[in-house]
Amino acid sequence: MFRNILVAFDGSDPSRRAYDTALDIAKKYDSTVHVVAVARPPEFAEEVETKAVVERERAQLDRQLAALRVKALQAGLSPHLKIATGHTAAQIVRATEEDKIDLIILGHHGHGVFDRWLPGSVSREVIAYTRCPVMVVR
Repeated sequence: MFRNILVAFDGSDPSRRAYDTALDIAKKYDSTVHVVAVARPPEFAEEVETKAVVERERAQLDRQLAALRVKALQAGLSPHLKIATGHTAAQIVRATEEDKIDLIILGHHGHGVFDRWLPGSVSREVIAYTRCPVMVVR
């Protein structure tokens, strides 16, 4: 039923639970797991500062994705891992379209500053703009 599953990963505990859920579903349906992590540039910054912030965030996400790869390989799965840069929900929806995703799995709350004040805002945007089912893991 689900050939391609996408997990949005930001390093938070909810996104780790979403990843674990994706691995379980992928084993059951013999699916491919795609993981997208999004490095967000600062809202207001100068170009030099923005580049440095994004590079640091991408390096941190790269280390975290390496650990996810190991976990998937131990489960007998070979994940596709990607780091995008930009608006989180937009990058998730873009990855969904590019990779022909059948199911998106998101954690309920993430790390973003605005996510703390607007719980579920990324989830709501993804649900509103994607054409495939979305599972939100609490």
